[in-house]
Amino acid sequence: MDKFEKLSGIAAPMPLINIDTDMIIPKQFLKTIKRSGLGVNLFDEMRYDSEGKEIPDFVLNKPAYREAEIIVAGDNFGCGSSREHAPWAIKDFGIKCVIAPSFADIFFNNCFKNGILPIVLPQEQVDVLMKDAEKGANARMEVDLEAQTVTTSDGESFSFEVDPFRKHCLLEGLDDIGLTLEKGASIDAFESKATQERPWV
Repeated sequence: MDKFEKLSGIAAPMPLINIDTDMIIPKQFLKTIKRSGLGVNLFDEMRYDSEGKEIPDFVLNKPAYREAEIIVAGDNFGCGSSREHAPWAIKDFGIKCVIAPSFADIFFNNCFKNGILPIVLPQEQVDVLMKDAEKGANARMEVDLEAQTVTTSDGESFSFEVDPFRKHCLLEGLDDIGLTLEKGASIDAFESKATQERPWV
């Protein structure tokens, strides 16, 4: 998992509330267990028409937001079923941070496991960021995980809270496997001792 330290990128405004996981990645794309390749189908039913052609009015299809790395969204982002494919699709598209007034718990937790930073801010602050995001490609937002701040293109800054352990994992690029591997020496020592004490196991 890549380290998340400081991000300066284009933010896509998505002022919808209750964006659920089926909107993020529709059920027909859940057959794969690979984390890559899902970005093309992110928000599939909003991005494409019935013939598979792009819908020009959808934010991520607009030239200014095709390279967006941040989403500023409405309340209750990631609600619905607990599919981990949702953060996989977001990450594969290139989104590294989602900012909203609230998130569904399972989606929120899955984001951290997949190297995405979900930031919860009060609605009035999200409104400011939404307006900044609407400026397009010329307005780059900055997210500083170490300092726990989000800064608009005009220099207005907001502080956010993040669990210290999750912050550490993102800063160091540690997913569940990475955390386990950090204990590799201890695991090897335990297994060696266990083999000597119980060779029949």
